[in-house]
Amino acid sequence: MAVRPPSSPPPKPNPLVRSVLPPPIPVAKAWLAAYDGTRGPAVDLSQAVPGDPPPEALSRRLANEGAGAEAARYGPILGDDALRAAYAEESSGFYGACVEAADVAITAGCNQAFFTAAMAVAKAGDSILLPTPWYFNHQMTLDLLGIEARPLETTAENGFVPDAASAEAVIDETTRALVLVSPNNPTGAIYPPETIRALFDLCRRRGLYLILDETYRDFVGGAAPHGLFAEPEWREHLIGLYSFSKSFAIPGYRLGAMTAGPALLSAAETILDCMQICAPRPPQVALAPSIAECADWRAEKTRAVLDKADRFRTAMAARPDWRIRQMGAYFAFLEHPFPGRSDVEVAKALAARLGLLVLPGSFFGPGQSRFLRVAFANVDAAGLERFADRLGEADTLFSDERMMA
Repeated sequence: MAVRPPSSPPPKPNPLVRSVLPPPIPVAKAWLAAYDGTRGPAVDLSQAVPGDPPPEALSRRLANEGAGAEAARYGPILGDDALRAAYAEESSGFYGACVEAADVAITAGCNQAFFTAAMAVAKAGDSILLPTPWYFNHQMTLDLLGIEARPLETTAENGFVPDAASAEAVIDETTRALVLVSPNNPTGAIYPPETIRALFDLCRRRGLYLILDETYRDFVGGAAPHGLFAEPEWREHLIGLYSFSKSFAIPGYRLGAMTAGPALLSAAETILDCMQICAPRPPQVALAPSIAECADWRAEKTRAVLDKADRFRTAMAARPDWRIRQMGAYFAFLEHPFPGRSDVEVAKALAARLGLLVLPGSFFGPGQSRFLRVAFANVDAAGLERFADRLGEADTLFSDERMMA
C-alpha cells in the first residue's frame, strides 16, 4: 500500500482580511434573538434603511427595464452615458457649479465608490485620514487594502466636527487623502461650509485628495453644503461620493456615484473593470430620467426625515439621562447613562431586554464607548415614541446579571 506524503497545513486567508472585524450590522442584529417580545414589537434603529418604497414612476421603470435585453448586457465601465449626464446636470444645479458628465462615474453603491477612490489614491503602507468616529466600512476598506486609517479625533464638545489645524498635525509623508462624511455617519453632524472649505484648502496646499462622502446630502434641505465644485482646481484635489440608495429608496439596486477629475477617473476605470465591469444596468437605465422627474417626491421625503428628527428630539426630551450629543440627517449619537458599562454591554442589554436595537459607538472607532448610534430615519413616529418610552425602563437593564451572560 502506497504511503501518502504528509499534508501541509491548510492555507490561511489573507491576513489583512482576517484582521478586519466581522460586518457590524449582522453582529448587532443577532442580539435581538434574545428578546422575548414582552414589551411589544422590536424597534430596529441599527441601519440606515429607507422606510418607504421607491417613487411609483421609478418602480415602473425598474420593472420594465429589468425585463429588457439591453439592460442584461455589459455597459460602459464608468456608467451609462444617460445617467452620468443626468447626475451631472443635477449636481450642477445643486452646487451652483459646472459639473460635466465626463466628471462622473457610476458605481455599485457608494461603498464601491469609496473602495475605488481609496485604491486609486493610496497603496499599501500609505495613510488616509479618517475623522473619528468614522463610518466603519471606510475603516474596514482601508484595513483590507493595507492602508493606514489614521484617526483624526473629533469630540462631542466640538460637535464632532474636524478642523484644519488638527488635521494638519497628523499629516505626514505617507498621507494621501482626507475623508469627510457630511452629513456624518455615525454622528449626524453637518459640517459648516467654512470647515469643508478650510479642509479642502489644506488638502490642496499639502497635495492631498479630499474624499467627500455626501450620501445623506439630500436630507438636510436649504443651500448647497459647500462651493467646492466651483473651484477652478477642484478636479485635481476633490473626489465627491454619493449614494442613490437613500435618496431614491433603492438600496438593493446598488447604485452610487463618484465625481472627480480625469486622472482619478482613469484610475477608477481600471479598478472597476477588475471589480465588477459595470454597475447594475437595469437601475441605471431606469434612474436616468427619474432624477429630474422625482424631484418633488424627494423633497417630500426630505421633509419627512426632518419631521422625524423633530419628533425624535421631542420624544427624547423625556429622557434627559440619554443625551443627544449630535444629530442630523439620518442619525443621532446618544451618550448612554451607564459610565461603568461598555457601549457594547449597553447595546446588547437594550436589544435583549427591551427590544431596542442600536449600534455601539465603539463600532465607529476608538474613544467612542460612551455613545450609541441611532438611525432614527428608518422608522415611523410610533417607533420613535416606543424607543423613548422603553428607555424609561433602562435603569433596570443590569439588575440581573444573569440576563447579560
